[in-house]
Amino acid sequence: MKLEDQYKILYFKDLGDERGNLIVIEGEGMDIPFDIKRVFYIYGSDDKVVRGQHANRETEFLLVNVGGKSKVRIDNGTEETVVELDRPGMGLYLPPMLWKDMYDFSPDSILLVLASRHYDDREYIRNYETYLREIKGETK
Repeated sequence: MKLEDQYKILYFKDLGDERGNLIVIEGEGMDIPFDIKRVFYIYGSDDKVVRGQHANRETEFLLVNVGGKSKVRIDNGTEETVVELDRPGMGLYLPPMLWKDMYDFSPDSILLVLASRHYDDREYIRNYETYLREIKGETK
């Protein structure tokens, strides 16, 4: 499958008014295609830090830079692309089994991550060579 068919860039409505901005993201197929089980955010990083550097066997993710900006390199073992997250109304949906690196964080970056599963270290692939073997069906 082509990489561009695997991930999605989503845009959320800004429901704000004269009082300020308000962006709502709802799970279970409303705005994103999964029920939200875990939420975390990355902040205090800089343009030299690389986060992620793994794939997940089962978890789906939505990444939103609610402040500042960052980049996400996505890799499916044959293709790669970079998505810049630079506005709070934009999200990057990542299904399972895509390698991801988050990097080039601006000083004010706050990267919000919504996940479809609770944390389970056993479903993380942290070695790129192991990831390549698994997506080729050589090991499980």
